[in-house]
Amino acid sequence: MPKATHASLYWWVMGAPLVADLSDNALLAVTGDDAAQFLHGQFTNDVKALAPGRAQWNGWCSAKGRLLATFLLVRRADGFLLMLPAEISGAFAKRLAMFVLRSKVKISDVSATLGRYGITGDGARAFVAGHWPSTPAPLEAVENEGSLAIGLEGTRYLAWAADSSAVGTLLRDAASAGARERWDREAIDSGVPTIVAATQEAFVPQMANFELVGGVSFQKGCYPGQEIVARTQYRGILKRRMVVAHVEGEGRPAPGDSVYSAAFGDQSAGTVVNVASAPGGGFDLLVVAQIESLDRQDLRWKSPDGPPIRILRRPPLANAS
Repeated sequence: MPKATHASLYWWVMGAPLVADLSDNALLAVTGDDAAQFLHGQFTNDVKALAPGRAQWNGWCSAKGRLLATFLLVRRADGFLLMLPAEISGAFAKRLAMFVLRSKVKISDVSATLGRYGITGDGARAFVAGHWPSTPAPLEAVENEGSLAIGLEGTRYLAWAADSSAVGTLLRDAASAGARERWDREAIDSGVPTIVAATQEAFVPQMANFELVGGVSFQKGCYPGQEIVARTQYRGILKRRMVVAHVEGEGRPAPGDSVYSAAFGDQSAGTVVNVASAPGGGFDLLVVAQIESLDRQDLRWKSPDGPPIRILRRPPLANAS
């Protein structure tokens, strides 16, 4: 009989959560005396109102009000941490640093210091409670010896933990491809979009329902693209919205793929945002599309006569907490 590992003994006693390896995301730290003021003037949410130990969905826009990135921002006693796809993190950090000027702000990639994991499933709450001082509520962060647990919706948690720590070792050993597939499906179901390289500058925040999940403050001051975002909100000019959808078949859609509707002929009616394998086959999607095409419910993937896309849910997709 093989020797039991620390991890296997823990799961046998406590019940196993599902652990997703999120190392394809990068973790950036923003520190310094001016960090809060600086980020407040760059991001879509009210960073100055974010208290230590709290998290918020946030975004960064181009001057034209188009999303360059969406991410979870966590405030700690000594600064901020944010997680976003590694494929865009280098350019993101470089561009953000261009605006620092004389501010006392340091931007650094700390991905090598803290592993990134998603924890979900029936054993998730018990696992978090057993390794952190308390179980975080949604958009709350708790720390234990430098490792963080952040509450999302339901029984989903993010963990940023050093691989050399006990909790980091447990999470690394337990991570599985199946857990990652479920994590991605649950992320789609939450209605929170993740901008990747293929969808940068494709949407103003409201197209991706980002204000509905609390990712935009309309009471704060200026930030890049703020005038366009505000005009979209208050003048009722929004023509696209995001939905949770499903497509059958073995061909996997990709972020940035076009979707079509008979109302728009050969012209694209929208864009795939995020994709995850569905447990019964096919793929679940976040799709931004023309509201007229959503009303017609005749979306197709890849071409005007491509596989039909079934709309599962229209906005609002989540509470703006």
